[in-house]
Amino acid sequence: MSPVLRTARLRFQPYRPEDEDLFVALLRDEEVCRWMGQERVPEPDIRALFQLILTEIYPRRLFDIWGVWLDGAYIGHAEVKKTGNVPGYELVTALAPAHWGRGLGGEAVEGLLRHAADNLGVSEAYGMVGAENKASLAMCERLGFRHVRDVVGDDGSVTKLVVVPTSRGTAAAAREGAGPVDH
Repeated sequence: MSPVLRTARLRFQPYRPEDEDLFVALLRDEEVCRWMGQERVPEPDIRALFQLILTEIYPRRLFDIWGVWLDGAYIGHAEVKKTGNVPGYELVTALAPAHWGRGLGGEAVEGLLRHAADNLGVSEAYGMVGAENKASLAMCERLGFRHVRDVVGDDGSVTKLVVVPTSRGTAAAAREGAGPVDH
């Protein structure tokens, strides 16, 4: 099971069965799908994915995955995992549109970087950001990510592969007063 993490404002908590509808609503949101570079997935498929998180990913400790909470309200999703997209660990975040533009995405990424460094021993982490997602690319630049290369999809869409040392995330989180990881 993924550990509970905290930043100054956010709590990363492993999903519980009662979180299923929240997870489905987030991943069915058209704006979230647009910026994640995917089509809206049918609801039954997202529900099946949620069940895989509970029955396969957590019990087998395949990778870390959380619901992201602000003041007791679910606001998004986060992951740290090895994928075929990058040569190491990839960070994945998705926040509900109502929470965009408040610095929460950057805070979430900083929390994931701290976890990757402190708990997984990862020295650098990657992200995949749609070339049209100017807000997320600006956030990545502020956090010290550097562009590695463009990945062109079969449909011609462009995704930016970016990388950052995790030690920067740890230092930045400490400067901003992020709390320790709960175990």
